[in-house]
Amino acid sequence: MTQADQTLAEFEATLKAHAPQLIESLQQGRFDEATQMFNELNQARNHGLYLEVGKLTRELHNAIVKLEMDTCATGGDPSPITDATDRLSYVVEMTEKAANRTMDLVEESAPLVNYVSYEAQSLTADWQRFMRREMSAEQFRDLVKRIDVYLQRSMNDGSQLSQNLSEIMLAQDFQDLTGQVIKRVTRLVTELESNLLNLVLMAGQVDRVAGIQHDRDAMRAEQEQKKQEKEPSKGEGPQMHADIREDVVSGQDDVDDLLSSLGF
Repeated sequence: MTQADQTLAEFEATLKAHAPQLIESLQQGRFDEATQMFNELNQARNHGLYLEVGKLTRELHNAIVKLEMDTCATGGDPSPITDATDRLSYVVEMTEKAANRTMDLVEESAPLVNYVSYEAQSLTADWQRFMRREMSAEQFRDLVKRIDVYLQRSMNDGSQLSQNLSEIMLAQDFQDLTGQVIKRVTRLVTELESNLLNLVLMAGQVDRVAGIQHDRDAMRAEQEQKKQEKEPSKGEGPQMHADIREDVVSGQDDVDDLLSSLGF
């Protein structure tokens, strides 16, 4: 049983204990006595509500502070969010570099492959002419020279193609590094999601203890309307002249002092 359930159970027990006396007072017309009992019950409820909301407020405040400490750099080491941003930027840089290098190597290799293919077709056609005895001696000598050039260039181009393919393969090793980086960022996002979920659950407990009920349909309709209007959100923003206003807490210490003064 949670603290909120225990507080609610204690109030219900108090209400049941006073219910017969309250009914009797109403039936006998002792309205002053009944009113006093109503006030006592209301004070008991408010006291339990005050304690529970105070505890939840302290827990919520501590959770928010922890989240801020996790996501904001306080010196020296970067915060996890900053670190994750740097890591994702590194992933983008590595991916872009590998993609550019791969495309450059492919563009460099394409003419070599095209030459081998085109010249092979041309030499094959001329060789077929020679086999059919349709070529003169002069043409045959020219064919031999072309074959010699083709073989020499094929050796050189083949070595270059092999080197390009090796570099293309090496350029893909970024995946191992970026994969590790992305996994680490994913773990961070999961942790932040868990912290935010805890904040939502705490806020829900405050609403439940306070007896606040939300109209889900109205909330959804309002959200849909805001989406349709597509207006930029306009929050309250930073408090102006917070240092001279008495109704504004201006720092972490002020919040802690306020909660401590209330006994939480």
